[in-house]
Amino acid sequence: MGEFDLIARFFKRPARHAALGIGDDCALLQPAPGTQLAISCDMLVAGRHFFADVSPHKLGHKALAVNLSDLAACGAKPLAFTLALALPEANEPWLAAFAQGLFELADAHDCELIGGDTTAGPLNICITVFGEVPVVQGRSLALLRSGARAGDDLYVSGTLGDARLALDAQQGKLSVPAPVLRAARERLERPTPRVALGLALRGVASAAIDLSDGFMGDLGHILECSRVGASVQVDRLVQCIGCYAEAAPAEHPLGIDLSVEQWRTLALAGGDDYELLFTAPAGQRAAVARAAQTSRTPVHRIGRIDAIAGLRLLDAQGRALEPHDASFDHFA
Repeated sequence: MGEFDLIARFFKRPARHAALGIGDDCALLQPAPGTQLAISCDMLVAGRHFFADVSPHKLGHKALAVNLSDLAACGAKPLAFTLALALPEANEPWLAAFAQGLFELADAHDCELIGGDTTAGPLNICITVFGEVPVVQGRSLALLRSGARAGDDLYVSGTLGDARLALDAQQGKLSVPAPVLRAARERLERPTPRVALGLALRGVASAAIDLSDGFMGDLGHILECSRVGASVQVDRLVQCIGCYAEAAPAEHPLGIDLSVEQWRTLALAGGDDYELLFTAPAGQRAAVARAAQTSRTPVHRIGRIDAIAGLRLLDAQGRALEPHDASFDHFA
């Protein structure tokens, strides 16, 4: 099966929104009047970003999910994406399952594939996604990393730490029961992009970022871009770990016998969560609660933004904790 047969069989669809889709040298997008294009690109590399035994259906889902998560963090509505795919071989069952997982998520967000490229090589998936953000009276409603202000509340969506738990268990660093590992791997391999929450936070949140490389590093980007500091209640953040409540650390009924420090590491330096970390003025707490309700996404207030630079980690009694591990580094 040649390159163009592969594209035609597994990836070519009629354009629904684009002025011109797959089949020409370029695709053509026509932004709606009064909007900006939001554009992001992410790459998944075999052996670096996913296990060798991951199902192609889940890999197709995740490849697009990590890009949709970037749009969510910007408050952008998904429009379209391109796919560059390097394959060791043109394995038809693998391609069919990959395409199914990819398009199921794409269709759920009305986001269409409009172009890309394929070649032989080590398995590598690169997606560029395009979204749309309104511009009102000359002002973009995009959520940025640079908008946090002293006194803002600090929030995180959903659950954290499960992806890191799955990674550590797979690498033999932790021992967890099989049902827990299966649930954790599901979060690692099929993350939920928080697009609905990102849209609901437009005009409410002051800054946002998606949690891809870990809480510590990603919060650091907001603090640097906004030129502020933060105080984080770490033990409240630990309670956002998906498996934490079920594990009941005092009793370990599921066999997850982790120390306090290990739980904190999962929360602070996990990575691959693809939740939203965002700030909002304290006066917007009711609006944040409405955004969570309308998007059907739990949110947790876990700290505040400070005028004094730096990140302060606090325990449940408000005592300062030692600095923690850094987040994932693609070149480390």
